[in-house]
Amino acid sequence: MILLPLILILGGLIFVATRFLAPPPPKNITITTGGEGGAYHQFARRYQAALKQHGIHLEIKTSAGSLQNLERLRGTTPQASVAFVQGGTTQPEDSNNLLSLGRLFYEPLWVFHRLKDDIERLAPLQGKTIAVGASGSGTRILALQLLEAADVSAANSTLVEAPGASAAAALLKGEVDAAFFVAAPDAEIVQKLLRSDGVRLMNFSQAEGYARRFPWLARIVLHKGVIDFGQHIPARDVELVAAVALLAVRDDVHPALQFALAQAAADAHRGPGIFNAERHFPQVQSSELPMSDIAERFHKNGPPLLQRYLPFWLAVWLDRLLVLLIPLIAILVPLFKFLPAIYDWKVRRPIWKWYDALHKLETAMADHPENHQQHVAEIQRIDEGVSAMPMPLTYSDPHYQLRAYVEYVQRRLEGYEGATE
Repeated sequence: MILLPLILILGGLIFVATRFLAPPPPKNITITTGGEGGAYHQFARRYQAALKQHGIHLEIKTSAGSLQNLERLRGTTPQASVAFVQGGTTQPEDSNNLLSLGRLFYEPLWVFHRLKDDIERLAPLQGKTIAVGASGSGTRILALQLLEAADVSAANSTLVEAPGASAAAALLKGEVDAAFFVAAPDAEIVQKLLRSDGVRLMNFSQAEGYARRFPWLARIVLHKGVIDFGQHIPARDVELVAAVALLAVRDDVHPALQFALAQAAADAHRGPGIFNAERHFPQVQSSELPMSDIAERFHKNGPPLLQRYLPFWLAVWLDRLLVLLIPLIAILVPLFKFLPAIYDWKVRRPIWKWYDALHKLETAMADHPENHQQHVAEIQRIDEGVSAMPMPLTYSDPHYQLRAYVEYVQRRLEGYEGATE
């Protein structure tokens, strides 16, 4: 009667805690990338393989790029929970419900041109025909930002919206004077233009200045010969600016999944590249979205102790158990503190009941001695009840004291009987 309610209370507390305080992570999550075959999509495939080892299925959705990725994360009915995002494409309101799991890799901005002389600034493009990327693309957003800062705009130049392949073809045909591309160094368009006669790669002499003005940009250097040592491409060090891609998640993504994604990102991006040394990425600073506390702790300190030695789901279960124990202990400690008092009350309650009956009998004996036979019947009932009452051994003293009191009342009744005779 005592333990069963406590067990039910404990079970209810555990149910509420596991259901609402620390729900288990889902085993499916959706990431939105870019075009199939692009860098975003290739990295997502690597994430998918890494998460599969933990029993998590990562669904990959291709997209038109960063802007569509952000649209899929926004709103009350999102189409994805995770996305690759090019630096500089987020909106201020995105920080209300999106988090960054880290900055992952450089996305270089390549400005190729057909001008007679080499240029090191964007200002000489004023009055020229410039391909600035497709409408809604991250390339176009970045190109317009940098051109505007250099006083190059649609008012004094011809800005052509064209996707990467079309812009490259137009540049090679001489239909545009310059073209902007955001792509990896090994992208087919970049490799082709670096080797094309009559096409030059602009050296950003003001790269550091742009990086200071726009926090989502970084100054990088394309060292001479790094593309092709045999053909000595490029023939000199070229300064470039690069957007820094980040991994964005909705803030309602389960902490365990945030951790698993941060771990997959670290495995995929910590290696060296043309523009960065080993372990340069992922980076925890984020100029656009607030950094996830979970990802920040992981990138700074590595996986927690449980994750280092246990399978993912077992570590998650134990971690949830530890989280549950805190509120449970806070409730159960005072509950079990009162358990002895509850038990003592439960055992002594029938003793008090018979003491109350004896007290009432003594009062009736004093007030109505003529009802002697009723009093005798009552003391017999009390004596039988006390004798049949189950009592733990540790409560023998109060039990025998009660029986002694019963005998005392019985002797008094015998005295009353002798007096009446």
